[in-house]
Amino acid sequence: MAASMDEAGVAASDLKGPASAAPGMESPPIQYSLILEHLIGDKRAVKELSPGIMGGLPMPMKSDEQKMIERGMESCAFKAVLACVGGFVLGGAFGVFTAGIDTNVGFDPKDPLRTPSAREVLKDMGQRGMSYAKNFAVIGAMFSCTECVIESHRGVSDWKNAVYSGCVTGGAIGFRAGLKAGVLGCGGFAAFSAAIEYYLR
Repeated sequence: MAASMDEAGVAASDLKGPASAAPGMESPPIQYSLILEHLIGDKRAVKELSPGIMGGLPMPMKSDEQKMIERGMESCAFKAVLACVGGFVLGGAFGVFTAGIDTNVGFDPKDPLRTPSAREVLKDMGQRGMSYAKNFAVIGAMFSCTECVIESHRGVSDWKNAVYSGCVTGGAIGFRAGLKAGVLGCGGFAAFSAAIEYYLR
């Protein structure tokens, strides 16, 4: 009988836990600052937001070849080449268009009364289109390359990059005709770039 009472006492003390064994020991207070650090502070565990977890389609991991292609497409050289090709095509089309509406295309200044042939008109249109294409290609490559370099140096993508790039491009083209032309080219290209950026943004 005494043994059973002792076992019952031991079981009751186990159920009461360590608090009953040491009634003077109190539980430490909750520090909300530590909880906030784990919730929104530096100790917060960053979880990767996978589309598959959020109910979307899972995105496959990018291979090294895909990453290399992306880095190449984001490089300044690729942007400059792309702008050069686009400027060449746009300049050629613009040159052919202006030649098509010009009434003096194909006329010989030595003999203005002679009617030009279709071959002479097409030749003049091709020469003007090629001239415009080369100029637009150079301007596009210079603008895109300088904008990419300025953006990489500043670390900010805003309208100022286009304005700085326009000033550099216009100044470089205008300086071939003198200092005044370079200053005017810088200001004109910068104003035009600012207007385009304001319209696009």
